[in-house]
Amino acid sequence: MRYLILSDSHANREALEATLARAQGLWDEVLCLGDVVGYGADPNFCVEWTQENAKRCVRGNHDKACAGLDDLEWFNAAAKASAVWTQSVLSEPNIQWLRGLAKGPLIIENFQILHGSPLDEDEYLLQMHEARQLLGYLEVPLSFFGHTHVQGGFQLHRNGVIRIPPVPRDVERSECHLENDSFYLINPGSVGQPRDGDPRAAFATYDTQERLVTYYRVAYDITAAQKRIRSAGLPELLARRLGLGQ
Repeated sequence: MRYLILSDSHANREALEATLARAQGLWDEVLCLGDVVGYGADPNFCVEWTQENAKRCVRGNHDKACAGLDDLEWFNAAAKASAVWTQSVLSEPNIQWLRGLAKGPLIIENFQILHGSPLDEDEYLLQMHEARQLLGYLEVPLSFFGHTHVQGGFQLHRNGVIRIPPVPRDVERSECHLENDSFYLINPGSVGQPRDGDPRAAFATYDTQERLVTYYRVAYDITAAQKRIRSAGLPELLARRLGLGQ
Protein backbone atom coordinates (compact mmCIF):
# COMPACT_ATOMS: atom_id res chain seq x y z
CA MET A 1 0.00 0.00 0.00
CA ARG A 2 1.17 3.50 -0.80
CA TYR A 3 -0.09 6.22 1.52
CA LEU A 4 -0.09 9.96 0.91
CA ILE A 5 0.52 11.61 4.28
CA LEU A 6 -0.79 15.18 4.59
CA SER A 7 -0.73 17.47 7.60
CA ASP A 8 -1.46 21.07 8.49
CA SER A 9 -3.03 22.21 5.23
CA HIS A 10 -4.39 25.18 7.15
CA ALA A 11 -6.97 26.27 4.58
CA ASN A 12 -4.28 27.02 1.99
CA ARG A 13 -5.93 26.06 -1.29
CA GLU A 14 -2.96 26.91 -3.51
CA ALA A 15 -0.58 24.80 -1.45
CA LEU A 16 -2.97 21.85 -1.32
CA GLU A 17 -3.60 21.94 -5.06
CA ALA A 18 0.14 22.06 -5.82
CA THR A 19 0.72 19.17 -3.42
CA LEU A 20 -1.95 17.05 -5.08
CA ALA A 21 -0.58 17.80 -8.55
CA ARG A 22 2.92 16.72 -7.48
CA ALA A 23 1.64 13.63 -5.66
CA GLN A 24 -0.46 12.40 -8.59
CA GLY A 25 0.16 8.70 -9.19
CA LEU A 26 2.18 8.27 -5.98
CA TRP A 27 -0.53 7.00 -3.64
CA ASP A 28 -3.35 4.52 -3.13
CA GLU A 29 -4.88 6.09 0.00
CA VAL A 30 -4.69 9.46 1.76
CA LEU A 31 -4.16 9.93 5.49
CA CYS A 32 -4.47 13.33 7.18
CA LEU A 33 -2.78 14.33 10.44
CA GLY A 34 -5.05 17.26 11.25
CA ASP A 35 -5.28 21.05 11.12
CA VAL A 36 -7.16 21.14 7.86
CA VAL A 37 -8.32 24.66 8.72
CA GLY A 38 -7.03 27.78 10.47
CA TYR A 39 -4.75 30.59 9.24
CA GLY A 40 -5.61 30.33 5.52
CA ALA A 41 -8.50 31.73 3.51
CA ASP A 42 -10.06 28.60 1.97
CA PRO A 43 -11.31 26.42 4.83
CA ASN A 44 -14.35 25.04 3.04
CA PHE A 45 -12.31 23.91 0.04
CA CYS A 46 -9.73 22.14 2.20
CA VAL A 47 -12.34 20.49 4.43
CA GLU A 48 -14.37 19.25 1.49
CA TRP A 49 -11.37 17.83 -0.35
CA THR A 50 -10.12 16.08 2.80
CA GLN A 51 -13.58 14.75 3.64
CA GLU A 52 -13.98 13.29 0.16
CA ASN A 53 -10.49 11.89 -0.26
CA ALA A 54 -8.79 11.07 3.05
CA LYS A 55 -9.28 7.50 4.22
CA ARG A 56 -8.65 8.53 7.84
CA CYS A 57 -8.10 11.90 9.47
CA VAL A 58 -7.32 12.90 13.06
CA ARG A 59 -8.20 16.28 14.48
CA GLY A 60 -5.75 19.11 15.06
CA ASN A 61 -5.96 21.92 17.58
CA HIS A 62 -7.15 24.40 14.94
CA ASP A 63 -9.80 21.95 13.77
CA LYS A 64 -11.10 21.79 17.32
CA ALA A 65 -10.98 25.55 17.80
CA CYS A 66 -12.67 26.37 14.51
CA ALA A 67 -15.41 23.82 15.23
CA GLY A 68 -16.10 25.38 18.62
CA LEU A 69 -14.69 22.45 20.59
CA ASP A 70 -11.77 24.29 22.16
CA ASP A 71 -11.30 27.55 24.02
CA LEU A 72 -9.45 30.25 22.06
CA GLU A 73 -7.89 31.66 25.23
CA TRP A 74 -4.51 30.06 24.59
CA PHE A 75 -4.28 31.11 20.93
CA ASN A 76 -2.13 34.06 19.96
CA ALA A 77 -3.84 37.11 18.45
CA ALA A 78 -3.40 36.06 14.82
CA ALA A 79 -4.52 32.47 15.45
CA LYS A 80 -7.53 33.67 17.43
CA ALA A 81 -8.59 36.13 14.72
CA SER A 82 -8.22 33.39 12.13
CA ALA A 83 -10.30 30.93 14.14
CA VAL A 84 -13.10 33.45 14.64
CA TRP A 85 -13.12 34.28 10.92
CA THR A 86 -13.04 30.59 9.97
CA GLN A 87 -16.01 29.85 12.22
CA SER A 88 -17.94 32.59 10.41
CA VAL A 89 -17.34 31.23 6.90
CA LEU A 90 -17.41 27.46 7.37
CA SER A 91 -20.57 25.78 6.17
CA GLU A 92 -22.58 23.94 8.82
CA PRO A 93 -21.87 20.50 7.28
CA ASN A 94 -18.16 21.27 7.33
CA ILE A 95 -18.29 22.37 10.95
CA GLN A 96 -20.04 19.13 11.83
CA TRP A 97 -17.40 17.13 9.97
CA LEU A 98 -14.64 18.86 11.94
CA ARG A 99 -16.47 18.14 15.19
CA GLY A 100 -16.63 14.48 14.30
CA LEU A 101 -12.92 14.00 13.64
CA ALA A 102 -11.21 11.39 15.78
CA LYS A 103 -8.69 12.14 18.47
CA GLY A 104 -5.33 10.56 17.65
CA PRO A 105 -3.51 8.29 17.73
CA LEU A 106 -5.33 6.07 15.25
CA ILE A 107 -3.82 2.71 14.32
CA ILE A 108 -3.53 2.08 10.56
CA GLU A 109 -2.18 -1.41 9.78
CA ASN A 110 1.05 -1.57 11.85
CA PHE A 111 1.58 2.19 12.26
CA GLN A 112 -0.33 5.09 13.75
CA ILE A 113 -1.33 8.64 12.83
CA LEU A 114 -1.68 11.53 15.25
CA HIS A 115 -1.47 15.29 15.38
CA GLY A 116 0.82 16.28 18.24
CA SER A 117 2.24 13.52 20.41
CA PRO A 118 1.21 9.93 21.17
CA LEU A 119 0.59 11.09 24.74
CA ASP A 120 -1.09 14.44 24.08
CA GLU A 121 -2.70 15.53 20.81
CA ASP A 122 -1.77 19.18 21.49
CA GLU A 123 1.86 18.60 22.48
CA TYR A 124 4.68 19.75 20.20
CA LEU A 125 7.47 17.30 19.35
CA LEU A 126 10.44 19.43 18.37
CA GLN A 127 13.43 18.37 20.46
CA MET A 128 15.34 15.10 20.58
CA HIS A 129 14.85 14.70 24.33
CA GLU A 130 11.08 15.01 23.84
CA ALA A 131 11.17 12.16 21.35
CA ARG A 132 13.43 10.07 23.59
CA GLN A 133 10.94 10.28 26.46
CA LEU A 134 8.28 8.60 24.30
CA LEU A 135 10.23 5.42 23.62
CA GLY A 136 8.56 3.41 26.37
CA TYR A 137 5.08 4.54 25.35
CA LEU A 138 5.08 3.76 21.63
CA GLU A 139 2.77 0.87 20.79
CA VAL A 140 3.85 0.56 17.15
CA PRO A 141 7.23 1.11 15.49
CA LEU A 142 6.07 3.91 13.18
CA SER A 143 4.12 7.07 14.00
CA PHE A 144 3.22 9.93 11.68
CA PHE A 145 2.66 13.26 13.44
CA GLY A 146 2.23 16.92 12.53
CA HIS A 147 1.50 20.08 14.53
CA THR A 148 5.03 21.56 14.48
CA HIS A 149 5.04 22.43 10.75
CA VAL A 150 8.64 21.16 10.67
CA GLN A 151 9.38 18.36 8.22
CA GLY A 152 11.57 15.45 9.32
CA GLY A 153 11.24 13.59 12.58
CA PHE A 154 13.17 11.16 14.75
CA GLN A 155 14.61 7.66 14.62
CA LEU A 156 14.62 6.08 18.08
CA HIS A 157 17.13 3.27 18.65
CA ARG A 158 18.32 1.58 21.80
CA ASN A 159 21.61 3.45 21.34
CA GLY A 160 20.01 6.89 21.07
CA VAL A 161 17.93 9.25 18.97
CA ILE A 162 18.74 10.47 15.47
CA ARG A 163 17.05 13.54 14.01
CA ILE A 164 15.68 13.10 10.49
CA PRO A 165 16.18 16.36 8.55
CA PRO A 166 13.76 18.01 6.12
CA VAL A 167 14.27 17.94 2.36
CA PRO A 168 17.26 20.17 1.51
CA ARG A 169 16.41 23.48 -0.13
CA ASP A 170 18.11 22.58 -3.42
CA VAL A 171 16.17 19.36 -4.07
CA GLU A 172 12.51 18.33 -4.03
CA ARG A 173 12.57 14.95 -2.30
CA SER A 174 14.50 12.75 0.11
CA GLU A 175 14.06 9.17 1.33
CA CYS A 176 14.05 7.44 4.69
CA HIS A 177 14.35 3.63 4.62
CA LEU A 178 12.91 2.21 7.84
CA GLU A 179 15.11 -0.17 9.82
CA ASN A 180 13.67 -3.10 11.73
CA ASP A 181 15.34 -2.33 15.07
CA SER A 182 14.12 1.26 15.44
CA PHE A 183 11.03 3.27 16.22
CA TYR A 184 10.19 6.24 14.00
CA LEU A 185 8.35 9.48 14.58
CA ILE A 186 7.81 10.92 11.09
CA ASN A 187 6.58 14.45 10.38
CA PRO A 188 5.63 15.04 6.72
CA GLY A 189 5.78 18.80 7.28
CA SER A 190 3.04 21.32 6.69
CA VAL A 191 1.23 21.58 3.39
CA GLY A 192 -0.12 25.05 4.03
CA GLN A 193 2.21 26.85 6.43
CA PRO A 194 5.76 25.43 6.71
CA ARG A 195 7.87 26.74 9.59
CA ASP A 196 11.23 25.12 8.87
CA GLY A 197 12.61 27.96 6.78
CA ASP A 198 11.47 26.51 3.46
CA PRO A 199 8.27 28.09 2.11
CA ARG A 200 7.53 25.19 -0.24
CA ALA A 201 4.57 22.99 0.63
CA ALA A 202 5.62 19.79 2.41
CA PHE A 203 4.20 16.27 2.40
CA ALA A 204 5.29 12.63 2.48
CA THR A 205 4.44 9.22 1.12
CA TYR A 206 4.81 5.84 2.78
CA ASP A 207 5.23 2.58 0.85
CA THR A 208 4.44 -0.24 3.26
CA GLN A 209 5.92 -2.96 1.06
CA GLU A 210 9.23 -1.16 0.59
CA ARG A 211 9.19 0.27 4.13
CA LEU A 212 10.07 3.58 2.56
CA VAL A 213 9.08 7.09 3.62
CA THR A 214 9.67 9.75 0.97
CA TYR A 215 9.59 13.41 1.92
CA TYR A 216 8.63 15.99 -0.70
CA ARG A 217 8.66 19.77 -1.15
CA VAL A 218 6.77 21.54 -3.90
CA ALA A 219 6.62 25.21 -4.89
CA TYR A 220 3.18 26.80 -5.12
CA ASP A 221 1.66 30.19 -5.88
CA ILE A 222 2.39 31.88 -2.56
CA THR A 223 1.42 35.29 -3.92
CA ALA A 224 -2.09 34.06 -4.73
CA ALA A 225 -2.47 32.51 -1.26
CA GLN A 226 -1.30 35.75 0.33
CA LYS A 227 -3.77 37.73 -1.76
CA ARG A 228 -6.66 35.54 -0.58
CA ILE A 229 -5.63 36.04 3.06
CA ARG A 230 -5.46 39.80 2.67
CA SER A 231 -8.74 39.95 0.76
CA ALA A 232 -10.41 38.03 3.59
CA GLY A 233 -9.21 40.64 6.09
CA LEU A 234 -7.12 38.14 8.02
CA PRO A 235 -4.02 39.34 9.92
CA GLU A 236 -1.14 40.48 7.69
CA LEU A 237 1.25 38.20 9.60
CA LEU A 238 -0.52 35.15 8.18
CA ALA A 239 0.16 36.29 4.63
CA ARG A 240 3.72 37.47 5.24
CA ARG A 241 4.95 34.32 6.94
CA LEU A 242 4.03 32.14 3.94
CA GLY A 243 6.83 33.74 1.95
CA LEU A 244 9.33 33.15 4.75
CA GLY A 245 8.51 29.58 5.67
CA GLN A 246 8.32 30.61 9.32
